[in-house]
Amino acid sequence: MSRLAFLNHWKTRIVFWCGAIAVGLVAVGFAQACTWAIDEHARLIAHWPYLAPLVTPLGLVLVVWATRSLSPGARGSGIPQAIAALDQPDAGARSGLLSLRIALAKIALTVLGLLSGASVGREGPTVHVGASIMDALGRIAHFPYDYVRRSLVLAGSAAGLAAAFNTPIAGIVFAIEEMARSLEERTTGILLTAVILAGMVSLGLLGDYTYFGMARAQLPSVASWLAVPVCGLAGGLAGGGFSRVLIDAGRRIAPLAARRPFALAFILGAVIAGFGLLSHGGTYGTGYEQARGLLTGESDPGFLFPMLKLLATLASYLTGMPGGIFSPSLATGGGLGADLAPLVPQAPLATMVVLGMAGYFTGVTQSPLTGAVIVMEMVDDHALILPMLATAFLALGVSRLICKTPVYRALAASFGAPAKPPAAA
Repeated sequence: MSRLAFLNHWKTRIVFWCGAIAVGLVAVGFAQACTWAIDEHARLIAHWPYLAPLVTPLGLVLVVWATRSLSPGARGSGIPQAIAALDQPDAGARSGLLSLRIALAKIALTVLGLLSGASVGREGPTVHVGASIMDALGRIAHFPYDYVRRSLVLAGSAAGLAAAFNTPIAGIVFAIEEMARSLEERTTGILLTAVILAGMVSLGLLGDYTYFGMARAQLPSVASWLAVPVCGLAGGLAGGGFSRVLIDAGRRIAPLAARRPFALAFILGAVIAGFGLLSHGGTYGTGYEQARGLLTGESDPGFLFPMLKLLATLASYLTGMPGGIFSPSLATGGGLGADLAPLVPQAPLATMVVLGMAGYFTGVTQSPLTGAVIVMEMVDDHALILPMLATAFLALGVSRLICKTPVYRALAASFGAPAKPPAAA
């Protein structure tokens, strides 16, 4: 190896390592900021519950104004932008999807949205931020896009999800299944290293934790396996329906959003506030507390929670504000599983909640491996991996009957990426 090749070899790795560590640090800070925003909103609404119809609409109008004025590329989940960037050969177009300015706006505006009471998650935005950081470092180092920088974007996406949820395996699976839909052999090492470094930063700052706590779910008898088809069918129907409505409503509402974006944000904000009042505050934020309460048996957000959470998440996304659907989908799925529990009395409630999460999440994203693995790591329970996989693949089949194109791929098309057909199961 020549001296120049040796220096370039190490330059690539040093830039990449620094990027992965930066993604981990930013993901941790972002998580803390989102937790603060959710807590502050909950505190405000607890003292003055009827301020919600004013706080949420006006807050979302402010978020939408700032998004449109300062960083239009920051809108939505962020995963569609990262997917579109991977498929985008034009450097100028990529800079409108991934940049440090977009990453900063994504963080600030997602936090402001949660402070206003929106039903959004931070995991999709963290994927967008991770991809933006890695792409920016690739530009600074003058790396060619055709492999090195594209691999950095993929690795940044995986590292972002891994650090956000403390789910390293799910981060890798997500990058392969949802982001790339394929993986070159030489990219594997980059992915693994990114996830390891970002995960080490998260563990070093937050400690070894499980996102939803530890669930000891099980299927104690043959009859209890009825939970798998019940949660798979219901999750596929509800999740596929959510994605279909999100895609179709987004297209239909686009002309109105272009003409009257602030009026639309105010109306949808009032709707979100209404759902919050009906659920006694349960539909605000990411849904983390509600899902955790269902798993541990410490609380029950009520029978209507999954439907209200689904609708609040849909309304939040249609405003055009930054924010993801990962956490709200897991919370909705958990509530769905709890509602279905009386149909399968042989299965423990925690089992129904876990399988409901896997089924609904897969129904929304049509990524069954990611759905099963991410839930497994978030509840630290490997005993249910086979039932979760069976539930997820059943939900995938049902979801595809309702929504032909995976939601992130369909949304990525609006950012210049082709809406690819779903991969074979």
